[in-house]
Amino acid sequence: MPSPLPSSQHRPRVASRALALALALGAVAGGPAWAGPSDALHVYGGLGYFYDDNLFRLSDEAPGYDNQRSDSSRQSVVGVLFDKTYSRQRIQAQGKLSKVAFSHFKQLDYDGKDFQGTWNWQLANHLEGSLGATYAQTLAPYTDFQSRERNLRVQRRQFADAAWRMHPSWRVRGAASRDKYTYELSAQRYNDRTEDALEAGFDYLPRSGSTAGLVVRRLSGKYLNERILGGVVRDDDYEQDELKARIVWRATPTTTVQTLAGYARRKNAQSGPRDVSGFNGRVTASFNPRQKLRLNTAVWREFSAIENYFYTFSLNRGASAGASWDASAKVRVDANMSVEQRSYEGRLLNNSPDDLSDTLRQASVGASWSPLQTVQFSTSFIHQERSGAQFLGNGSFKANTVSVNANAQF
Repeated sequence: MPSPLPSSQHRPRVASRALALALALGAVAGGPAWAGPSDALHVYGGLGYFYDDNLFRLSDEAPGYDNQRSDSSRQSVVGVLFDKTYSRQRIQAQGKLSKVAFSHFKQLDYDGKDFQGTWNWQLANHLEGSLGATYAQTLAPYTDFQSRERNLRVQRRQFADAAWRMHPSWRVRGAASRDKYTYELSAQRYNDRTEDALEAGFDYLPRSGSTAGLVVRRLSGKYLNERILGGVVRDDDYEQDELKARIVWRATPTTTVQTLAGYARRKNAQSGPRDVSGFNGRVTASFNPRQKLRLNTAVWREFSAIENYFYTFSLNRGASAGASWDASAKVRVDANMSVEQRSYEGRLLNNSPDDLSDTLRQASVGASWSPLQTVQFSTSFIHQERSGAQFLGNGSFKANTVSVNANAQF
């Protein structure tokens, strides 16, 4: 079944979502991770608590707002899950409402929203695809700008894709998507934008179960509000063209390597940020040496948008590794670590550094316990550490986050 195939700009980025990840630790109830009864419709709910010792990702030298850098929050979540197959048509939907309340920085209290819907369709034996939309409202990360004000970010996404199996060994594909980002804080509305993606490609499908193909993609980014620097109105729109290989290699019965990588060229509408090109992509691998142990790793080199006033995008290079262990039928332990370096390419000021970069390192460990099929308790710890990028304001920082959650599905 084809997937929406988000571009590299839409994939999770550790550095640009540091605070969002910390807050999401209190939202494990946002989608129960266990398999519930086979009925199509379920209601679920959860409670969570998290503590962060550097909530706003302030630099090491900063004293903090109100001479305080840490805070804790409580979160409650209610939601509905629907998953039903009608003949060859599968409908999946989820709706979630959450309420987050902070102990000290009460101006950050917010109501989160998360809605998703997908129709996975199939016609005859050779044509299939998906059509869907998502809506998410959450607190935006404070990684790349300094503020103590609440800044909600709304992301809307629509996508459609289709694949035609023209031959037992060949498949052609096409996909289109639109992402729209809007920000509550007026000082951040220069980041309001849409990102459209169109792609086409083909796959070779050998009997081994592996696939190999090519993808041609065009990304178009349009900023919705004016950005004024030095009295000059900026045009930050861009286009990015990509030609990439898409490979899924079933190396062994327990090892799978996936690659979406190749050449990308990013062209900006206005002079300032230099046009860039070169290798762009991501390689991931999963290894299941034992039934209860799952390992994964990834490396990437991608262009990504930055939520900063003086730079529009960066070139990110990173690597990650993780493990998941089913210690028993009811207990699972997860561990992950990653490192990512961002080189700031989208420079808007001529007098700003042209070789600016930073590095974010992250490590996490968590455990979940499911005493019943529909009840889950979980806890996790995350350590984040960034160095460099003093020009952006936040500079180097360290942060630790602890969360505990309880969820139930009915």
